[in-house]
Amino acid sequence: MREGRSYNDAVTALNSLQSNFAVVDAIRKSGRGMNVQAIPEMVEWLRRIGYKPHDFDSLNAIHIAGTKGKGSTAAFVSSILSQYLSKKSECLGQKIGLYTSPHLRFVRERIQINNEPISEAKFAESFFEVWDRLEAAQSRDPTPAEQPSKPVYFRYLTLMALHLFLKEDVRTTVIECGIGGEYDSTNILQTPTVTGITSLGIDHTAMLGSTIEEIAWHKAGIMKRGAPAFTAPQPPQALAVLQSRAAEKAVDLKVAAMKEEINNGSTVLGLDGDFQKVNASLAVELAMSHLQSLGFEGLTADPLPAEFRQGLRDVKWAGRCETRKELGLTWHLDGGHTTESIRIAGGWFRQEAVLPDQEAVHGLDKSSAPRILLFNQQTRAGVPLLEELLATVKEGFTHAIFCSNVTFSSTGYKADLVSMNVNESSVEELTVQKELAAAWRDLVSAAPGESQAYVVRTIEEAVAKCRAIAQEWHARNDTTAHPEVVPKALATGSLHLIGGLIEVLETQKQKNSI
Repeated sequence: MREGRSYNDAVTALNSLQSNFAVVDAIRKSGRGMNVQAIPEMVEWLRRIGYKPHDFDSLNAIHIAGTKGKGSTAAFVSSILSQYLSKKSECLGQKIGLYTSPHLRFVRERIQINNEPISEAKFAESFFEVWDRLEAAQSRDPTPAEQPSKPVYFRYLTLMALHLFLKEDVRTTVIECGIGGEYDSTNILQTPTVTGITSLGIDHTAMLGSTIEEIAWHKAGIMKRGAPAFTAPQPPQALAVLQSRAAEKAVDLKVAAMKEEINNGSTVLGLDGDFQKVNASLAVELAMSHLQSLGFEGLTADPLPAEFRQGLRDVKWAGRCETRKELGLTWHLDGGHTTESIRIAGGWFRQEAVLPDQEAVHGLDKSSAPRILLFNQQTRAGVPLLEELLATVKEGFTHAIFCSNVTFSSTGYKADLVSMNVNESSVEELTVQKELAAAWRDLVSAAPGESQAYVVRTIEEAVAKCRAIAQEWHARNDTTAHPEVVPKALATGSLHLIGGLIEVLETQKQKNSI
Protein backbone atom coordinates (compact mmCIF):
# COMPACT_ATOMS: atom_id res chain seq x y z
CA MET A 1 0.00 0.00 0.00
CA ARG A 2 1.43 3.32 -1.02
CA GLU A 3 2.37 5.95 1.52
CA GLY A 4 -0.56 7.66 3.19
CA ARG A 5 -2.95 4.79 2.46
CA SER A 6 -2.62 2.62 5.57
CA TYR A 7 -5.39 1.55 7.91
CA ASN A 8 -4.37 4.25 10.39
CA ASP A 9 -4.47 6.82 7.58
CA ALA A 10 -7.98 5.67 6.73
CA VAL A 11 -9.14 5.92 10.36
CA THR A 12 -7.63 9.40 10.68
CA ALA A 13 -9.38 10.55 7.50
CA LEU A 14 -12.64 8.97 8.64
CA ASN A 15 -12.43 10.77 11.98
CA SER A 16 -12.19 14.07 10.12
CA LEU A 17 -15.76 13.41 8.93
CA GLN A 18 -17.19 13.31 12.44
CA SER A 19 -19.55 16.14 13.33
CA ASN A 20 -17.96 18.25 16.05
CA PHE A 21 -19.62 18.89 19.39
CA ALA A 22 -20.93 22.35 18.47
CA VAL A 23 -22.82 20.97 15.45
CA VAL A 24 -24.24 17.97 17.29
CA ASP A 25 -25.24 20.07 20.29
CA ALA A 26 -26.99 22.61 18.05
CA ILE A 27 -29.02 19.83 16.42
CA ARG A 28 -29.97 18.41 19.82
CA LYS A 29 -31.13 21.80 21.09
CA SER A 30 -32.90 22.86 17.90
CA GLY A 31 -35.52 20.14 18.06
CA ARG A 32 -35.29 19.84 14.27
CA GLY A 33 -35.43 16.07 14.38
CA MET A 34 -34.19 13.80 11.64
CA ASN A 35 -33.48 15.45 8.30
CA VAL A 36 -36.23 14.68 5.78
CA GLN A 37 -33.64 15.31 3.07
CA ALA A 38 -31.39 12.56 4.44
CA ILE A 39 -32.39 9.91 1.89
CA PRO A 40 -32.20 12.22 -1.17
CA GLU A 41 -28.82 13.38 0.09
CA MET A 42 -27.67 9.79 0.53
CA VAL A 43 -28.86 8.93 -2.99
CA GLU A 44 -26.79 11.85 -4.27
CA TRP A 45 -23.69 10.55 -2.43
CA LEU A 46 -24.30 7.17 -4.05
CA ARG A 47 -24.47 8.83 -7.47
CA ARG A 48 -21.19 10.58 -6.85
CA ILE A 49 -19.42 7.25 -6.27
CA GLY A 50 -21.10 5.60 -9.24
CA TYR A 51 -24.11 3.80 -7.78
CA LYS A 52 -27.90 3.87 -7.74
CA PRO A 53 -29.97 2.42 -4.88
CA HIS A 54 -31.16 -0.56 -6.94
CA ASP A 55 -27.52 -1.59 -7.51
CA PHE A 56 -27.67 -3.08 -4.00
CA ASP A 57 -30.67 -5.33 -4.65
CA SER A 58 -28.24 -8.21 -5.18
CA LEU A 59 -27.10 -7.91 -1.57
CA ASN A 60 -30.38 -9.52 -0.43
CA ALA A 61 -30.45 -7.40 2.70
CA ILE A 62 -32.08 -8.22 6.00
CA HIS A 63 -32.75 -4.74 7.38
CA ILE A 64 -33.08 -4.27 11.17
CA ALA A 65 -34.20 -1.22 13.16
CA GLY A 66 -35.15 -0.76 16.81
CA THR A 67 -34.04 0.81 20.08
CA LYS A 68 -32.68 -2.16 22.02
CA GLY A 69 -31.05 -5.33 20.76
CA LYS A 70 -30.48 -4.35 17.12
CA GLY A 71 -26.86 -5.44 17.14
CA SER A 72 -27.49 -8.64 19.07
CA THR A 73 -30.37 -9.57 16.77
CA ALA A 74 -28.23 -8.89 13.70
CA ALA A 75 -25.45 -11.04 15.16
CA PHE A 76 -27.89 -13.89 15.87
CA VAL A 77 -29.23 -13.70 12.29
CA SER A 78 -25.75 -13.68 10.76
CA SER A 79 -24.65 -16.61 12.93
CA ILE A 80 -27.70 -18.68 11.98
CA LEU A 81 -27.26 -17.95 8.27
CA SER A 82 -23.60 -18.94 8.42
CA GLN A 83 -24.72 -22.49 9.21
CA TYR A 84 -26.43 -22.60 5.81
CA LEU A 85 -24.69 -20.23 3.44
CA SER A 86 -21.02 -20.81 4.26
CA LYS A 87 -21.00 -24.37 5.63
CA LYS A 88 -23.40 -26.53 3.63
CA SER A 89 -21.72 -28.18 0.67
CA GLU A 90 -24.14 -26.77 -1.91
CA CYS A 91 -23.58 -23.24 -0.54
CA LEU A 92 -19.87 -23.26 0.17
CA GLY A 93 -18.22 -20.00 -0.74
CA GLN A 94 -21.31 -17.84 -0.24
CA LYS A 95 -20.47 -14.80 1.82
CA ILE A 96 -22.58 -13.13 4.49
CA GLY A 97 -22.08 -9.42 5.08
CA LEU A 98 -22.85 -7.78 8.42
CA TYR A 99 -23.01 -4.00 8.96
CA THR A 100 -23.56 -2.74 12.51
CA SER A 101 -22.75 0.20 14.77
CA PRO A 102 -21.17 1.42 16.89
CA HIS A 103 -17.88 -0.43 17.08
CA LEU A 104 -16.13 -1.33 20.31
CA ARG A 105 -12.35 -1.59 19.71
CA PHE A 106 -11.85 -1.22 15.95
CA VAL A 107 -13.93 0.67 13.43
CA ARG A 108 -13.56 -2.26 11.03
CA GLU A 109 -15.75 -4.32 13.41
CA ARG A 110 -18.69 -2.50 11.83
CA ILE A 111 -18.16 -4.26 8.50
CA GLN A 112 -17.90 -8.04 8.71
CA ILE A 113 -17.86 -10.89 6.25
CA ASN A 114 -18.75 -14.36 7.53
CA ASN A 115 -18.87 -12.99 11.09
CA GLU A 116 -15.30 -11.70 11.06
CA PRO A 117 -14.31 -8.02 10.85
CA ILE A 118 -12.70 -7.17 7.54
CA SER A 119 -8.92 -6.89 7.64
CA GLU A 120 -7.08 -3.60 8.06
CA ALA A 121 -5.82 -3.90 4.48
CA LYS A 122 -9.31 -4.49 3.08
CA PHE A 123 -10.75 -1.63 5.15
CA ALA A 124 -8.07 0.80 3.94
CA GLU A 125 -8.43 -0.30 0.32
CA SER A 126 -12.21 0.13 0.25
CA PHE A 127 -12.06 3.35 2.26
CA PHE A 128 -9.75 5.04 -0.23
CA GLU A 129 -11.63 3.68 -3.24
CA VAL A 130 -14.72 5.56 -2.03
CA TRP A 131 -12.56 8.57 -1.05
CA ASP A 132 -10.99 8.75 -4.51
CA ARG A 133 -14.36 8.50 -6.24
CA LEU A 134 -15.65 11.40 -4.15
CA GLU A 135 -12.52 13.44 -4.91
CA ALA A 136 -12.96 12.78 -8.65
CA ALA A 137 -16.65 13.74 -8.45
CA GLN A 138 -15.72 16.97 -6.69
CA SER A 139 -13.26 17.82 -9.47
CA ARG A 140 -15.74 17.35 -12.28
CA ASP A 141 -18.92 18.41 -10.44
CA PRO A 142 -18.14 20.56 -7.36
CA THR A 143 -20.66 20.66 -4.56
CA PRO A 144 -22.01 24.12 -3.63
CA ALA A 145 -19.63 26.11 -1.45
CA GLU A 146 -21.83 25.74 1.64
CA GLN A 147 -21.98 21.94 1.31
CA PRO A 148 -19.25 19.42 2.19
CA SER A 149 -17.48 17.42 -0.49
CA LYS A 150 -17.80 14.22 1.55
CA PRO A 151 -20.57 12.79 3.72
CA VAL A 152 -20.41 12.62 7.51
CA TYR A 153 -18.91 9.66 9.37
CA PHE A 154 -21.84 7.19 9.46
CA ARG A 155 -22.99 7.96 5.93
CA TYR A 156 -19.46 7.45 4.66
CA LEU A 157 -19.17 4.09 6.39
CA THR A 158 -22.54 3.06 4.94
CA LEU A 159 -21.35 3.94 1.43
CA MET A 160 -18.13 2.09 2.04
CA ALA A 161 -19.82 -1.03 3.44
CA LEU A 162 -22.23 -1.31 0.51
CA HIS A 163 -19.39 -0.71 -1.96
CA LEU A 164 -17.24 -3.38 -0.32
CA PHE A 165 -20.07 -5.94 -0.16
CA LEU A 166 -20.68 -5.53 -3.91
CA LYS A 167 -16.97 -5.75 -4.65
CA GLU A 168 -16.68 -8.94 -2.55
CA ASP A 169 -19.70 -10.50 -4.30
CA VAL A 170 -21.62 -10.81 -1.03
CA ARG A 171 -25.10 -12.19 -1.73
CA THR A 172 -26.64 -11.99 1.75
CA THR A 173 -26.28 -9.01 4.09
CA VAL A 174 -27.57 -8.15 7.54
CA ILE A 175 -27.84 -4.37 7.84
CA GLU A 176 -28.46 -2.60 11.14
CA CYS A 177 -29.91 0.92 11.10
CA GLY A 178 -27.95 3.67 12.79
CA ILE A 179 -30.63 5.96 14.26
CA GLY A 180 -34.31 5.70 13.50
CA GLY A 181 -35.22 4.10 10.19
CA GLU A 182 -37.27 6.33 7.89
CA TYR A 183 -34.41 8.80 7.39
CA ASP A 184 -31.48 6.58 8.34
CA SER A 185 -28.74 6.43 5.73
CA THR A 186 -29.13 2.64 5.43
CA ASN A 187 -32.70 3.15 4.23
CA ILE A 188 -31.61 3.62 0.65
CA LEU A 189 -32.03 -0.18 0.41
CA GLN A 190 -34.96 -0.76 -1.95
CA THR A 191 -35.66 -4.49 -1.85
CA PRO A 192 -34.74 -6.14 1.45
CA THR A 193 -35.78 -9.78 1.71
CA VAL A 194 -37.25 -9.13 5.17
CA THR A 195 -37.24 -6.35 7.77
CA GLY A 196 -37.18 -6.55 11.55
CA ILE A 197 -38.00 -4.17 14.42
CA THR A 198 -36.41 -4.95 17.78
CA SER A 199 -37.74 -3.78 21.17
CA LEU A 200 -38.62 -0.08 21.16
CA GLY A 201 -37.91 2.45 23.90
CA ILE A 202 -37.17 6.12 24.43
CA ASP A 203 -33.81 7.19 22.98
CA HIS A 204 -32.40 9.82 20.59
CA THR A 205 -35.40 12.00 21.43
CA ALA A 206 -33.90 15.12 19.80
CA MET A 207 -33.97 13.34 16.46
CA LEU A 208 -36.83 10.84 16.78
CA GLY A 209 -39.29 12.51 19.14
CA SER A 210 -40.05 12.04 22.81
CA THR A 211 -42.91 9.55 22.63
CA ILE A 212 -42.90 5.85 21.85
CA GLU A 213 -45.39 6.51 19.03
CA GLU A 214 -43.07 8.98 17.30
CA ILE A 215 -40.13 6.62 17.66
CA ALA A 216 -42.16 3.70 16.30
CA TRP A 217 -43.08 5.80 13.25
CA HIS A 218 -39.40 6.31 12.42
CA LYS A 219 -38.45 2.67 12.97
CA ALA A 220 -41.29 1.44 10.76
CA GLY A 221 -39.80 3.43 7.88
CA ILE A 222 -37.58 0.50 6.88
CA MET A 223 -40.59 -1.67 5.93
CA LYS A 224 -40.84 -2.16 2.18
CA ARG A 225 -43.71 -3.35 0.01
CA GLY A 226 -43.13 -6.97 -0.99
CA ALA A 227 -40.89 -7.80 1.96
CA PRO A 228 -42.36 -9.46 5.08
CA ALA A 229 -41.71 -7.72 8.38
CA PHE A 230 -41.38 -9.00 11.92
CA THR A 231 -41.33 -7.13 15.20
CA ALA A 232 -40.42 -8.07 18.73
CA PRO A 233 -43.33 -7.72 21.18
CA GLN A 234 -43.96 -4.00 21.74
CA PRO A 235 -45.95 -1.73 24.05
CA PRO A 236 -49.53 -1.49 22.66
CA GLN A 237 -49.20 2.13 21.53
CA ALA A 238 -45.96 1.37 19.65
CA LEU A 239 -47.38 -1.77 18.05
CA ALA A 240 -50.42 0.18 16.85
CA VAL A 241 -48.16 2.63 14.99
CA LEU A 242 -46.12 -0.20 13.46
CA GLN A 243 -49.30 -1.93 12.29
CA SER A 244 -50.69 1.29 10.83
CA ARG A 245 -47.53 1.98 8.87
CA ALA A 246 -47.36 -1.64 7.70
CA ALA A 247 -50.92 -1.30 6.37
CA GLU A 248 -49.99 1.92 4.54
CA LYS A 249 -47.10 0.13 2.86
CA ALA A 250 -49.06 -3.10 2.20
CA VAL A 251 -46.55 -5.01 4.31
CA ASP A 252 -47.34 -8.25 6.13
CA LEU A 253 -46.18 -7.49 9.71
CA LYS A 254 -46.04 -10.27 12.29
CA VAL A 255 -45.08 -10.21 15.97
CA ALA A 256 -42.24 -12.64 16.65
CA ALA A 257 -43.50 -14.69 19.58
CA MET A 258 -41.04 -16.18 22.04
CA LYS A 259 -39.86 -19.61 20.89
CA GLU A 260 -40.61 -22.12 23.64
CA GLU A 261 -37.33 -24.00 23.31
CA ILE A 262 -35.49 -20.68 23.58
CA ASN A 263 -37.61 -19.57 26.51
CA ASN A 264 -37.13 -22.80 28.50
CA GLY A 265 -33.39 -22.93 27.86
CA SER A 266 -33.33 -26.18 25.88
CA THR A 267 -31.84 -24.15 23.02
CA VAL A 268 -28.76 -22.51 24.51
CA LEU A 269 -27.89 -18.96 23.50
CA GLY A 270 -24.33 -17.72 23.08
CA LEU A 271 -25.25 -14.37 24.66
CA ASP A 272 -26.13 -13.93 28.34
CA GLY A 273 -29.23 -12.22 29.67
CA ASP A 274 -32.88 -13.30 29.61
CA PHE A 275 -33.72 -10.38 27.29
CA GLN A 276 -31.62 -12.05 24.59
CA LYS A 277 -34.39 -14.64 24.28
CA VAL A 278 -36.56 -11.91 22.71
CA ASN A 279 -33.77 -10.96 20.29
CA ALA A 280 -33.07 -14.60 19.43
CA SER A 281 -36.75 -15.32 18.76
CA LEU A 282 -36.94 -12.36 16.38
CA ALA A 283 -33.69 -13.45 14.72
CA VAL A 284 -35.17 -16.92 14.09
CA GLU A 285 -38.10 -15.41 12.18
CA LEU A 286 -35.84 -13.11 10.15
CA ALA A 287 -33.37 -15.87 9.26
CA MET A 288 -36.13 -18.31 8.36
CA SER A 289 -37.91 -15.79 6.16
CA HIS A 290 -34.66 -14.89 4.42
CA LEU A 291 -33.70 -18.52 3.77
CA GLN A 292 -37.17 -19.19 2.35
CA SER A 293 -36.75 -16.21 0.01
CA LEU A 294 -33.53 -17.85 -1.24
CA GLY A 295 -35.36 -21.09 -1.98
CA PHE A 296 -34.66 -23.16 1.13
CA GLU A 297 -37.55 -25.53 1.83
CA GLY A 298 -38.73 -27.65 4.73
CA LEU A 299 -37.70 -25.23 7.47
CA THR A 300 -39.71 -25.55 10.68
CA ALA A 301 -39.86 -23.27 13.71
CA ASP A 302 -41.00 -26.00 16.11
CA PRO A 303 -38.69 -27.69 16.68
CA LEU A 304 -35.92 -25.45 15.42
CA PRO A 305 -33.56 -26.98 12.85
CA ALA A 306 -30.19 -28.10 14.23
CA GLU A 307 -28.51 -25.37 12.19
CA PHE A 308 -30.59 -22.69 13.91
CA ARG A 309 -29.74 -24.06 17.34
CA GLN A 310 -26.05 -24.16 16.43
CA GLY A 311 -26.12 -20.60 15.12
CA LEU A 312 -27.83 -19.32 18.26
CA ARG A 313 -25.25 -21.07 20.41
CA ASP A 314 -22.18 -19.98 18.41
CA VAL A 315 -23.00 -16.26 18.24
CA LYS A 316 -20.47 -13.80 19.60
CA TRP A 317 -21.26 -10.17 20.40
CA ALA A 318 -18.87 -8.45 22.78
CA GLY A 319 -19.82 -5.84 25.33
CA ARG A 320 -23.39 -6.94 25.88
CA CYS A 321 -23.91 -8.85 29.14
CA GLU A 322 -20.35 -10.10 28.80
CA THR A 323 -18.34 -11.64 31.64
CA ARG A 324 -14.53 -11.58 31.74
CA LYS A 325 -12.53 -13.19 34.51
CA GLU A 326 -9.03 -12.40 35.65
CA LEU A 327 -7.12 -13.39 38.77
CA GLY A 328 -8.92 -11.95 41.77
CA LEU A 329 -11.55 -9.91 39.87
CA THR A 330 -14.52 -10.60 37.60
CA TRP A 331 -15.63 -7.99 35.07
CA HIS A 332 -19.26 -7.69 33.99
CA LEU A 333 -19.62 -5.55 30.85
CA ASP A 334 -22.75 -4.12 29.30
CA GLY A 335 -23.12 -1.06 27.10
CA GLY A 336 -26.62 -0.17 28.34
CA HIS A 337 -27.24 3.57 28.00
CA THR A 338 -31.01 4.03 28.28
CA THR A 339 -33.15 3.55 31.38
CA GLU A 340 -34.58 0.34 29.93
CA SER A 341 -31.20 -1.12 28.97
CA ILE A 342 -29.62 -0.07 32.27
CA ARG A 343 -32.45 -1.86 34.10
CA ILE A 344 -31.70 -4.97 32.07
CA ALA A 345 -27.95 -4.69 32.71
CA GLY A 346 -28.52 -4.20 36.42
CA GLY A 347 -30.88 -7.16 36.57
CA TRP A 348 -28.36 -9.35 34.78
CA PHE A 349 -25.54 -8.26 37.13
CA ARG A 350 -27.71 -8.88 40.18
CA GLN A 351 -28.67 -12.34 38.95
CA GLU A 352 -25.17 -13.33 37.90
CA ALA A 353 -22.99 -11.65 40.51
CA VAL A 354 -24.94 -10.38 43.51
CA LEU A 355 -27.55 -12.98 44.44
CA PRO A 356 -25.12 -15.95 44.29
CA ASP A 357 -23.04 -14.15 46.94
CA GLN A 358 -25.87 -13.89 49.46
CA GLU A 359 -24.55 -16.69 51.66
CA ALA A 360 -21.62 -17.43 53.95
CA VAL A 361 -19.18 -20.24 53.29
CA HIS A 362 -17.05 -21.56 56.12
CA GLY A 363 -16.79 -18.25 57.92
CA LEU A 364 -16.29 -16.15 54.79
CA ASP A 365 -19.07 -13.68 54.07
CA LYS A 366 -19.26 -13.86 50.30
CA SER A 367 -21.35 -10.70 50.15
CA SER A 368 -18.49 -8.74 51.71
CA ALA A 369 -16.54 -8.95 48.45
CA PRO A 370 -16.55 -5.53 46.79
CA ARG A 371 -19.18 -4.75 44.17
CA ILE A 372 -17.69 -2.01 42.03
CA LEU A 373 -19.55 0.18 39.56
CA LEU A 374 -17.50 1.61 36.68
CA PHE A 375 -19.67 4.16 34.88
CA ASN A 376 -19.73 6.89 32.29
CA GLN A 377 -22.33 8.58 30.12
CA GLN A 378 -20.86 11.58 28.35
CA THR A 379 -23.73 12.83 26.18
CA ARG A 380 -27.01 11.71 27.78
CA ALA A 381 -28.48 12.43 31.21
CA GLY A 382 -26.52 10.05 33.42
CA VAL A 383 -28.23 10.57 36.79
CA PRO A 384 -31.52 8.86 35.80
CA LEU A 385 -29.44 5.88 34.70
CA LEU A 386 -27.74 5.74 38.09
CA GLU A 387 -31.12 5.96 39.82
CA GLU A 388 -32.42 3.08 37.71
CA LEU A 389 -29.32 1.03 38.42
CA LEU A 390 -29.60 1.47 42.18
CA ALA A 391 -33.29 0.61 42.08
CA THR A 392 -32.47 -2.59 40.20
CA VAL A 393 -29.37 -3.69 42.11
CA LYS A 394 -31.04 -3.35 45.50
CA GLU A 395 -27.95 -4.54 47.36
CA GLY A 396 -26.03 -1.56 46.01
CA PHE A 397 -22.34 -1.12 45.24
CA THR A 398 -19.47 -0.76 47.69
CA HIS A 399 -17.52 1.48 45.29
CA ALA A 400 -18.36 3.64 42.27
CA ILE A 401 -15.75 4.88 39.79
CA PHE A 402 -16.54 7.56 37.23
CA CYS A 403 -14.19 8.16 34.29
CA SER A 404 -14.22 9.74 30.85
CA ASN A 405 -14.08 7.62 27.70
CA VAL A 406 -10.43 8.58 27.13
CA THR A 407 -8.65 5.26 26.71
CA PHE A 408 -5.07 5.52 27.97
CA SER A 409 -3.30 7.73 30.50
CA SER A 410 -0.25 8.59 28.42
CA THR A 411 -1.51 8.38 24.83
CA GLY A 412 -5.15 9.40 25.18
CA TYR A 413 -7.73 7.98 22.80
CA LYS A 414 -6.91 5.08 20.54
CA ALA A 415 -7.51 6.39 16.99
CA ASP A 416 -10.48 4.05 16.41
CA LEU A 417 -12.11 5.36 19.59
CA VAL A 418 -11.78 9.11 19.00
CA SER A 419 -15.08 10.95 19.42
CA MET A 420 -15.36 14.54 18.29
CA ASN A 421 -19.02 15.03 19.15
CA VAL A 422 -18.39 15.57 22.87
CA ASN A 423 -17.50 18.77 24.67
CA GLU A 424 -13.70 18.68 24.78
CA SER A 425 -13.34 21.04 27.75
CA SER A 426 -15.93 19.04 29.69
CA VAL A 427 -13.90 15.89 29.08
CA GLU A 428 -10.66 17.56 30.05
CA GLU A 429 -12.09 19.01 33.26
CA LEU A 430 -14.06 15.84 34.09
CA THR A 431 -17.15 18.00 34.50
CA VAL A 432 -19.63 15.20 33.81
CA GLN A 433 -17.76 12.71 35.98
CA LYS A 434 -17.69 15.08 38.96
CA GLU A 435 -21.41 15.74 38.58
CA LEU A 436 -22.14 12.01 38.42
CA ALA A 437 -20.00 11.32 41.49
CA ALA A 438 -21.80 14.07 43.45
CA ALA A 439 -25.19 12.73 42.39
CA TRP A 440 -24.10 9.22 43.37
CA ARG A 441 -23.13 10.34 46.86
CA ASP A 442 -26.57 11.93 47.27
CA LEU A 443 -28.34 8.84 45.95
CA VAL A 444 -26.56 6.42 48.27
CA SER A 445 -26.56 8.65 51.37
CA ALA A 446 -29.91 7.27 52.50
CA ALA A 447 -29.08 3.67 51.52
CA PRO A 448 -27.79 1.08 53.98
CA GLY A 449 -24.03 0.48 54.00
CA GLU A 450 -21.35 2.65 52.51
CA SER A 451 -20.39 3.35 48.93
CA GLN A 452 -17.24 5.23 48.06
CA ALA A 453 -17.15 7.33 44.89
CA TYR A 454 -14.02 8.11 42.87
CA VAL A 455 -13.36 10.23 39.79
CA VAL A 456 -10.46 9.31 37.51
CA ARG A 457 -9.41 10.70 34.15
CA THR A 458 -9.07 7.66 31.89
CA ILE A 459 -10.39 4.15 31.47
CA GLU A 460 -6.89 2.81 32.08
CA GLU A 461 -6.81 4.56 35.48
CA ALA A 462 -10.29 3.23 36.28
CA VAL A 463 -9.13 -0.33 35.59
CA ALA A 464 -6.15 0.20 37.90
CA LYS A 465 -8.47 1.51 40.65
CA CYS A 466 -10.79 -1.50 40.32
CA ARG A 467 -7.83 -3.84 40.63
CA ALA A 468 -6.43 -1.94 43.63
CA ILE A 469 -9.78 -2.25 45.43
CA ALA A 470 -9.85 -5.98 44.68
CA GLN A 471 -6.27 -6.49 45.83
CA GLU A 472 -6.89 -4.64 49.11
CA TRP A 473 -9.87 -6.88 49.83
CA HIS A 474 -7.95 -10.06 49.04
CA ALA A 475 -5.15 -8.92 51.36
CA ARG A 476 -7.66 -8.73 54.24
CA ASN A 477 -9.52 -11.98 53.47
CA ASP A 478 -8.29 -15.53 53.07
CA THR A 479 -10.15 -16.97 50.09
CA THR A 480 -7.78 -19.89 49.50
CA ALA A 481 -10.51 -22.44 50.10
CA HIS A 482 -12.97 -20.51 47.95
CA PRO A 483 -11.25 -19.03 44.91
CA GLU A 484 -14.67 -18.39 43.35
CA VAL A 485 -15.28 -15.61 45.89
CA VAL A 486 -13.89 -12.52 44.18
CA PRO A 487 -14.72 -8.83 43.87
CA LYS A 488 -16.96 -8.03 40.91
CA ALA A 489 -17.06 -4.94 38.74
CA LEU A 490 -19.99 -3.85 36.58
CA ALA A 491 -18.98 -1.51 33.74
CA THR A 492 -21.95 0.13 32.06
CA GLY A 493 -23.56 3.37 30.87
CA SER A 494 -21.97 3.67 27.43
CA LEU A 495 -20.82 1.43 24.59
CA HIS A 496 -17.91 3.85 24.13
CA LEU A 497 -16.84 3.12 27.71
CA ILE A 498 -17.14 -0.62 27.12
CA GLY A 499 -15.13 -0.46 23.90
CA GLY A 500 -12.36 1.46 25.63
CA LEU A 501 -12.41 -0.93 28.59
CA ILE A 502 -12.05 -3.97 26.33
CA GLU A 503 -9.21 -2.21 24.52
CA VAL A 504 -7.39 -1.60 27.82
CA LEU A 505 -7.94 -5.16 29.08
CA GLU A 506 -6.84 -6.74 25.80
CA THR A 507 -3.82 -4.45 25.38
CA GLN A 508 -2.62 -5.22 28.90
CA LYS A 509 -3.20 -8.94 28.40
CA GLN A 510 -1.11 -8.78 25.22
CA LYS A 511 1.72 -6.98 26.99
CA ASN A 512 1.69 -9.45 29.88
CA SER A 513 1.92 -12.42 27.53
CA ILE A 514 5.09 -11.16 25.85
